[in-house]
Amino acid sequence: MSSLADFQAAQAAHARGDYAKAERLYRGISRSMPSAAHNLGVVLMAQGKFKAAEEAFRAALDTEPGAPRPLFNLGQLRLAEGDYAAGWSLWENRRHVPGLLRQPPAVDAPEWDGSNLSGKRLLVAGEQGLGDHIMFARFIPELAARGAEVVFSAPAALHGALAELPATLIGQDQETRSGPYDAWVFMGCVPRLLGVTLDTLPPPAAIAAPPPQGAGGIGVMPTGGANNKNNAQRSLPPRYEQRLLSLGLDLRPEATGAASFSDTAAIVAGFDLVISVDTSVAHLAASMGKPTWILLQAAETDWRWLRGRSDSPWYPSARLFRQRVIGDWTPVFRQLEAAIADR
Repeated sequence: MSSLADFQAAQAAHARGDYAKAERLYRGISRSMPSAAHNLGVVLMAQGKFKAAEEAFRAALDTEPGAPRPLFNLGQLRLAEGDYAAGWSLWENRRHVPGLLRQPPAVDAPEWDGSNLSGKRLLVAGEQGLGDHIMFARFIPELAARGAEVVFSAPAALHGALAELPATLIGQDQETRSGPYDAWVFMGCVPRLLGVTLDTLPPPAAIAAPPPQGAGGIGVMPTGGANNKNNAQRSLPPRYEQRLLSLGLDLRPEATGAASFSDTAAIVAGFDLVISVDTSVAHLAASMGKPTWILLQAAETDWRWLRGRSDSPWYPSARLFRQRVIGDWTPVFRQLEAAIADR
């Protein structure tokens, strides 16, 4: 096989979750191909081989200094370790990785650099997924407390749920005509500019919801959004999906009829407990202070949940149930069902 053929075969193996084959193939060509060294690091990181992953990313940078992809992934490693001082800065490299960050808003204003906000009109440009918007919305009150008039561009489905934020909520298609602004900033850049550490994380954003629907019980969310590149890992396979559904009421919009996150918040408010895979409903429920048990896959676990913890500094009401072996949910469900029996 040629190096290119090996590279393509490794990509295919990674895409179908065959990490061992992908690792072997990438390793064989990593010395001659910087992109293979980087991808080797991604595969190692996905498997929880963090030290080896860092070595692979640094090897890629030795060959191609300043390459954004390995720098971005080193940022994810630092964030997962709780090293936010280094992590936020490295994570900034996502803006140079195609597909990870949208284009800057087309507004006639400079990007905010952390300077004085008193009397300034600031556009906070949302990015990434729905859960990310809920998670990062917690930083809006601090911007307002610093004297900014905040305009937050976020998906319309979230506007009702985030209505209590000290900000004007708009859609991304409204950014230009909702100006003028004195400055703008990407949502995910705010914690770096505020100097946020694990010890200084503000509480989750307040969620506005109609009166609760329901009277107790458990709500469950077995799947994530299909557009997420990691959905195959974080969503439950059919037999485990049914096992989770047997424990409570299905929170998916097609089951509840919810047309917005505000509708889902009203439904969540009526439950005693929410159990969810790593998706936006977990962020919503945990932001509401609802006891939220989050099922985390072993492969490609998101940096925000840190490593090896069953709690989350981001969400005090959350409890994390971690898969230990890639693809094996059985021990997770044993732990989960025992925890329900002990409630």
